[in-house]
Amino acid sequence: MVALSPVVQAYAWGSRTALPELCGTVSPAPHPVAEHWFGAHDSGSSLCADGRGLDERIAADPEGELGARVAAEHGGGLPFLVKLLSAEQALSLQAHPSPEKAREGFAAEDARGIAVHAPDRNYRDANHKPEILVALTEFHALVGFRPVSRTVALLDALDVPALRPYRDMLDGQPDAEGLRAVFTTFVTMPHMALETVVADLVTGAVGYLTAQGVAGAWSNEATTVVELAERYPTDPGVLGALLLNRVVLRPGQAVYLGPGQLHAYLRGVGVEVMANSDNVLRGGLTPKHVDVPELMRVLEFDPLADPTVRPVPADRGIPGEMDYPTPEPDFALSRIVVPAASAPVRYHPDGPEVLLCTSGRLCVSENGATETLGPGHAVWVPASTPGVVLDAADGATVFRTRVGDPVTGTRQR
Repeated sequence: MVALSPVVQAYAWGSRTALPELCGTVSPAPHPVAEHWFGAHDSGSSLCADGRGLDERIAADPEGELGARVAAEHGGGLPFLVKLLSAEQALSLQAHPSPEKAREGFAAEDARGIAVHAPDRNYRDANHKPEILVALTEFHALVGFRPVSRTVALLDALDVPALRPYRDMLDGQPDAEGLRAVFTTFVTMPHMALETVVADLVTGAVGYLTAQGVAGAWSNEATTVVELAERYPTDPGVLGALLLNRVVLRPGQAVYLGPGQLHAYLRGVGVEVMANSDNVLRGGLTPKHVDVPELMRVLEFDPLADPTVRPVPADRGIPGEMDYPTPEPDFALSRIVVPAASAPVRYHPDGPEVLLCTSGRLCVSENGATETLGPGHAVWVPASTPGVVLDAADGATVFRTRVGDPVTGTRQR
């Protein structure tokens, strides 16, 4: 077991205060702090307390650190990446590829001679990037295409003349192909036409908010339109956002994003776990590289009625543990709440783990060694660890990330 120092990512959409205050560092920070990475990704590996990068530590002894099964199934590398994420502004409208499309896209960009870290590169690696996000604060997001009947109801409520043809297209073909047709029209709309349609949409959204106030059935959606258009008045992502589920998570609730699910995080703080990848296909709401044809190649247009993941009691005999089930073999996520004045929690890891504390103070012990974690601090638990003890005199919450089932993900664990 060894303490991990995160890789800090200072993206413009981050917050100067949220993660620094959570982790007990200087606030406000001199720059927006968007993500803390705990993992062994090529673009940024955590530093272990023994002075080595986690990637170096794993490479020196893959079977000892990962276990024989994980090392064999995942090519000797850690298959997941854990993040603390803080969004103060909207992230780009984006999706992530399936394993097959990631391999194809990575190979195609290599063949074209695009450098791996070039700004116009879509595929930084050949891996897929499914992900789950658990809210630590109230968290707002756009996640997956909304069922078409509800999008028609939203467009009726906003009553924007410029959008009536698209409302009628959806009403006439209320399925994945109808969504594909309308979204394709939005993201390929000529600049001058787009500017006019977005302006009309804002007028309709403001009119709706004036009439309905914050309690209207579509007030969150209308507010999001106005906010996005203020920053990106000529961006097709403003229109694309109309087609997506607008989700508000309370602390402890989660969303799962499989391959090809269009999404944009809007604001909030959360724990995010994903396959060990940095592949992003962007469709708007960003000054970064946007590749609409490649995004269209990876998108899934089937409506997503409910993108949320409900935690369920784990069945591994660990008191206070709740699973966040997904179908992914690369990662499995659970949350352990250690109540104040309770007996220490003991368990035997069945593979490598990252333990990330998000509240309280937690003592993590194994083989006589102890690390004390505060919020935002994490430890690496190698697969060779015989047992772990979690002790928190005043109570604590820790997120436990491990490798999923090799066939069915965590649904059967």
